[in-house]
Amino acid sequence: MRAPWRRTRPWAGPDPAVSWRTTRFCVIDLETTGLRAGTDEIVSIGVAEVVGGRISSRTWYRVVRPSVPIGEEAMRIHSLTAAELADAPPVGEVAGWLTEVLADSFLVAHAAWFERSFLDRVLEPLGRRLPDGIVDTAALARRLGLAETDAGREPSLEALALRLGLPVHTPHHALGDAMTTAQLLLAFATRLEADRPELTAADLIAWSRDSRR
Repeated sequence: MRAPWRRTRPWAGPDPAVSWRTTRFCVIDLETTGLRAGTDEIVSIGVAEVVGGRISSRTWYRVVRPSVPIGEEAMRIHSLTAAELADAPPVGEVAGWLTEVLADSFLVAHAAWFERSFLDRVLEPLGRRLPDGIVDTAALARRLGLAETDAGREPSLEALALRLGLPVHTPHHALGDAMTTAQLLLAFATRLEADRPELTAADLIAWSRDSRR
C-alpha cells in the first residue's frame, strides 16, 4: 500500500531570467516497466548536462530494481530484464543521489509529463517534487512546427533528431535518449534565439507550457 500523501515542495533552480547560454540544464530520460505512472516503476535513469550552451562531458546513468514485473512490451523496447536488475538498488535508494545531480539546474525532458509522473512519486517520500517549470523538447518542437505526428501523440525523439540531421544516441537507452534530447534542446533554443536574441530559460519554460494553445 502506498504511504499516505504528504506535502511536497519543488527545489529551487537557478535564476530563470538569465540567458539560456549561461545557465545549467540537466536533461533526463527514464526507462520503465511500463507506461502506467501509478503502478509501473523506473528501471533506468539517464542524465546529460548542458552548460554554457554546450553538452558537457558529465553524464550520469543508473539502473534500478523495480518491485513490479517488467512488461513484455517495455522489455522489448529497452531490453532490460529482471535478471540484469537483480543486484541494482531500488529506486528509493537513488532518489537522494538524483536530487543532488539535478540541483542548481533547469530540468529538460522529451514529453516531460512522463518523467514528472514517475519522478514525483519517487521523490514524494523525501518531501520533494520536480520543479514546477520543466523545459519540454516535444513542446518546443510543436512550437517550431517540427512535430509531425498524429493528434494526441508526442513527436518522436528519433524522428526529430534525424529530421534535423542530428545523431541518434542508442535509442531507448536512458542515457542515449538523454543525449539525443540534449542535442534537440540546443538545436531548438538556437532556432528560437533567432527571433528572440535575449532568449532565457524562462522563455523555454513558458513555451514548454503553452505550446498546445
